[in-house]
Amino acid sequence: MLLFLMPDGTTESLKRVFDYLEHGLGLERFMRLFPVCLTDNGSEFKKVNELELTEDLLYCTNVYYCDPMASWQKPHIEKNHEFIRYVIPRGKSLNPYTQKDMTLLMNHINSTRRPGLGNKAPYELISEEDEDMWALFHLLKMDLIPPDEVHLMPDLFTRNK
Repeated sequence: MLLFLMPDGTTESLKRVFDYLEHGLGLERFMRLFPVCLTDNGSEFKKVNELELTEDLLYCTNVYYCDPMASWQKPHIEKNHEFIRYVIPRGKSLNPYTQKDMTLLMNHINSTRRPGLGNKAPYELISEEDEDMWALFHLLKMDLIPPDEVHLMPDLFTRNK
């Protein structure tokens, strides 16, 4: 799971994230890593052409929408949302947080071992030979947290200052 702090819920903010990933990884690598964007019907995903096309009007990903009220169509992301809420309760403003905080949270969530993954963390499933994923790790400062240091509690950010 990737986490990005956006100043608002607009397509423009989301497009800046897509552009950052595309430019940071290169178009070919971006296309291999993100061939599909499966999403809800949030307003930030409504301008499909802006998200699917590069500045040169080449397709770089395909956006697909889940049905409304059908969280079962993307259950793994719903579990990640639950992990986020362990640290940032629903209704709490994201204003005090930085992208560095989101990266820390992302690293803790992706380092959480899960029964459905053979008691491995998502980060532990990355092959040493997967150059695309390692480029993404480098770009986003993604790091495996040792199992005994994973901490998904409200004091995560204050513990790590």
